Amino acid sequence: MEHVISFPGLGLTLHLNRVAFSVFGKDIFWYGIIICAGFILAALYVNRRVPDYGLTSDDLFDVLIFAVPVGILCARAYYVIFQWADYKNNPAEIIKIWHGGLAIYGGIIGAVAVVVLYGRIKKRSIPAMLDLAAYGLLIGQAVGRWGNFVNAEAHGGETMLPWRMVIDGGAGVHPTFFYESIWNALGFVLLHFHSKKQRFRGEIFLEYVAWYGLGRMVIEGLRTDSLYVPGTPVRVSQVLAGVSCIAAVCLIVYNYKKHRVYAVPTEINPVNPDNTEEDDNK
Repeated sequence: MEHVISFPGLGLTLHLNRVAFSVFGKDIFWYGIIICAGFILAALYVNRRVPDYGLTSDDLFDVLIFAVPVGILCARAYYVIFQWADYKNNPAEIIKIWHGGLAIYGGIIGAVAVVVLYGRIKKRSIPAMLDLAAYGLLIGQAVGRWGNFVNAEAHGGETMLPWRMVIDGGAGVHPTFFYESIWNALGFVLLHFHSKKQRFRGEIFLEYVAWYGLGRMVIEGLRTDSLYVPGTPVRVSQVLAGVSCIAAVCLIVYNYKKHRVYAVPTEINPVNPDNTEEDDNK
């Protein structure tokens, strides 16, 4: 379970074991530890921001109780659906997520669905909750991609760039896990500071969708492990990234025009950030 990963252009070689330690004979993988670390960091940050959006820590943890397992199930379902050839003759393998096979877009879709449902049931501002989710997703994705590094997966095609990554003595490849991690980290920093100038509820979430979609659309084109629409050369996540990016940009422009916020910033009420009397769940 050990991989030798080197960066010849940087003079760096690492010996990485996927297993961090064992408990009662059960292997604990670095991938799971890194994912948990990303989740904890995301939860801590979002918990500090909930008052800014008129919500409470109880709201956050109530949502997480359901969003985490649903997100994992949807991430697995997304992967299995578009990799069905690997499972149709061995359906028992579907539930063995510890063998790998989670797709982040499936997880995002599942988590967003939980947020929307919770907002409707508890009468909370859905756009405000989605804004908070955006911060958490960026942190979680930025940290979580390093789990792919330890597993020597989610890399790109061959390249001779100075920062190329060599896995177990093979050809140099794009470290696409690193590209996406940096892209998400930069997106988080930008949205963190931009949030002080937020003009309407849901703006941060839409900007997350646009930012992540743009980066993922480009990075997905470099990867060698993409999921495809069955029988076609179409990369599912690349198409979804591009469509979601365009849709988010259009909605941002529409809302900017609707709220006339191009020129004159206004103070945002944390409970009702767009200073309207409309129902928060609309």
